[in-house]
Amino acid sequence: MAKKAKAKKATKTVKKAKTAKSAVKKTAKKTKKVAKKATKKAAKK
Repeated sequence: MAKKAKAKKATKTVKKAKTAKSAVKKTAKKTKKVAKKATKKAAKK
């Protein structure tokens, strides 16, 4: 039972890490988009 509980905890932490990574990727994409828009506006000026 102890081993099973440990395995469950491990999978939970892995899942959390994966979701955190995907969240970081999403925010990175958003910031890139915003940066592109800003550079386009600056180029127009």
